[in-house]
Amino acid sequence: MTDEPERPQLNPYQVELEEGKRYAWCACGRSKKQPFCDGSHAGTGIEPLMFTAERTETALLCGCKDTGDPPFCDGSHLLL
Repeated sequence: MTDEPERPQLNPYQVELEEGKRYAWCACGRSKKQPFCDGSHAGTGIEPLMFTAERTETALLCGCKDTGDPPFCDGSHLLL
């Protein structure tokens, strides 16, 4: 069991979000379907972040898992 996420990539993932749709952002970094959860967090002690898109848009979701504004990129990867 770990509470430190893996960093699948330092740059954010550019994704299309659909207004009103629920998403599960991978917080552990193990998912093979980044930046979304595929269940790979089992046993890590890290749960995915569930969120509903407020609008249909192209968004930058965090890839380094160090953001202060999950699931969105806040530029934290520039400090790693």
